[in-house]
Amino acid sequence: MSDMQPAPPPFRPVPPADEDALHGETMVINMGPSHPSTHGVLRLVLRIDGEVITAVQPHLGYLHRGMEKIAEGMTYNQFVPYTDRLDYLAPLSNNVAYILAVEKLFGLTVPPRARVIRVLCCEIARISAHLLWLGTGALDLGAATVFFHTFRERETLYNLIESLTGGRLTTSYTRVGGLASDLPDGWVEKLRTFTRTFPAALDELDGLLTGNRIWMKRTQGIGVIGAADAVAMSMTGPNLRGSGVAYDVRKTEPYLGYEQYDFEVPIGSTGDVFDRYLVRMEEMRQSTRILAQALEGIPEGPIAVDDPKITLPRKDRVLTSMEELIQQFMIVTEGVRGPVGEVYHAIEAPKGELGFYVKSEGDKSPYRLHIRSPSFISLQAIEKMSVGGLVSDLIAVIASLDPVMGEVDR
Repeated sequence: MSDMQPAPPPFRPVPPADEDALHGETMVINMGPSHPSTHGVLRLVLRIDGEVITAVQPHLGYLHRGMEKIAEGMTYNQFVPYTDRLDYLAPLSNNVAYILAVEKLFGLTVPPRARVIRVLCCEIARISAHLLWLGTGALDLGAATVFFHTFRERETLYNLIESLTGGRLTTSYTRVGGLASDLPDGWVEKLRTFTRTFPAALDELDGLLTGNRIWMKRTQGIGVIGAADAVAMSMTGPNLRGSGVAYDVRKTEPYLGYEQYDFEVPIGSTGDVFDRYLVRMEEMRQSTRILAQALEGIPEGPIAVDDPKITLPRKDRVLTSMEELIQQFMIVTEGVRGPVGEVYHAIEAPKGELGFYVKSEGDKSPYRLHIRSPSFISLQAIEKMSVGGLVSDLIAVIASLDPVMGEVDR
């Protein structure tokens, strides 16, 4: 370490315990990184006095894969599969978020049909991710029946995702300037059927939990965080809106034509686990509204920009024309060179504001890429929400934050 860089202060896992407390029931224990209720490889160092939490600190890094550094050696399109593995419960929205940042750098405007299909992808991803959150979160607190109901609906969405992209979990669907493929035959009608039947399924889930006395006792007044603290911690998404702050990137900085859709932004009042639950339940209803509107307004036309230096040619032309063969070879092997500059673009992902900062030096790869992942930022609120509560309440708090470690240890 050079003389210009002072040594960092010593790391303390948890605040020091009082001398008097050491003679009582105070203990420092580990929760995770293999605990099922930490929703991934998250380690929490707890200081507890009996069953009461007096300090808690998240420890990260057990899944770190260096994605931001990997991007520096990838062409812009080659990095799309890596975005699948951020919030791997909503890969479609990750694909869209990254590509929108790249297209902002390139100054590209995709055709209207591609924009509407991307909206469909984002809202399908939101419903699918919230369904998994609801099922696993309820299971954490003992409501096993809800888990099976949510996965029944999620399976319908995964079938739609598979027919659209060819994959169920890792979609890799977007491309610079457009999409990998158009909608398959019959896909629109299947999704339209889902939008008609899903509200009844939500009502069923609502009836199982919302008025359930056990559920209310485990969630109301638990994990409270006020609006001022949530804003100070840069929280976004349902975790921020549950505290009463109506911040939604789709409304404040619209993209993909979201300003043309009629939908509401649900907010809570007390910022507890129950409010975050209610917000996500209503968000699934609003996403269904957006899907129905988008399905009614899908325009005809191309799904990618008409630029031979950016968009791959049709496969039948590649097999019959030397020009298209060379075009595909150059795009795949050399990539697309971006202009010199730097951009930041964010979307309202299921977990909150998912943003990509891209800096280009005019090469086929980003000179620097940084990911603003909402799960990473939300984890810092665990101590604020949990201190003074019981260990069993911590399980509810973690579930209500809905973290995915794939985008935390990116």
